[in-house]
Amino acid sequence: MTTLVGKTAEFMRLIRFEHTLFALPYAVAAAFLAAGGWPSFVTCGWILLAMVGARTAAMAFNRLVDRHLDAANPRTAKRASATGLISPSFLLLAVLVSVLLFGLAAWQLNPLAFYLAWPTLVVLLGYSLTKRFWHHSHLVLGLALGLSPLGAWVAVRGTLGADSLPVVFLAAAVLFWTNGFDILYACQDREYDQSTGLHSVPAQFGIRKAFLIARLSHFMVPMCLLGVGWVGPLHWVYFLSVAAVAVLLVYEHRLVRVDDLSRMNQAFFTVNVVIGFVVMIATLIDILCLGIQTP
Repeated sequence: MTTLVGKTAEFMRLIRFEHTLFALPYAVAAAFLAAGGWPSFVTCGWILLAMVGARTAAMAFNRLVDRHLDAANPRTAKRASATGLISPSFLLLAVLVSVLLFGLAAWQLNPLAFYLAWPTLVVLLGYSLTKRFWHHSHLVLGLALGLSPLGAWVAVRGTLGADSLPVVFLAAAVLFWTNGFDILYACQDREYDQSTGLHSVPAQFGIRKAFLIARLSHFMVPMCLLGVGWVGPLHWVYFLSVAAVAVLLVYEHRLVRVDDLSRMNQAFFTVNVVIGFVVMIATLIDILCLGIQTP
């Protein structure tokens, strides 16, 4: 039992379970947008379990298929999957259990959520392979995270039609946001990626151009968030949060520079988690306190 508990704790560290906080705020915001107020607690519970299952499956699969690459990369060589502390069989079991949890949660929500769960899994698991052949794999990760608010919308409404424009804008914001910060993060591995034939924006275009592409991608985030508020429709509390997000993105790009990546972890995790929660909290306040009823 002690060994199992220790291995489980090591597994949680390996998959960076706390990084679930990246996509969760946008899913919560989408659920409230879809409901025009409080979604049912049962629905929220199944959404949470679906997100945990989906992300755990994706991360466990990533560590499984990348374990040899991670072992050869000085930055990732100490990961438990690379050292063998977490075995491939344990990772495969984690993928299967997580997929089952995701499928069960989707089935409990509604038929459309269940049907869409499987192509969603293709994106989530497929991302781990894209770096082997496409330098814009960061966009696939953005799509994977962007599916979170779309999934939450479907979970609440059971449909995805013409009235879903607010969540489409929100998903696009998440896609561009993720694409930008993942490009920045990949700058740390540019030399390794080039030496092993792996593909990324920094490896393909160099760090300076990668920074430019990341900035352009992040420029699109407030634009998409403004679209959410415009078609929502939402009010001033939400639009204040869009301004705050713009400021935070500028701050993120000031933390790291082409010649100094030493504060990458602060820019990657801390700032981006704050951005997600700013959007979520403002959306909830706008809907619950100002009485916004979405179409």
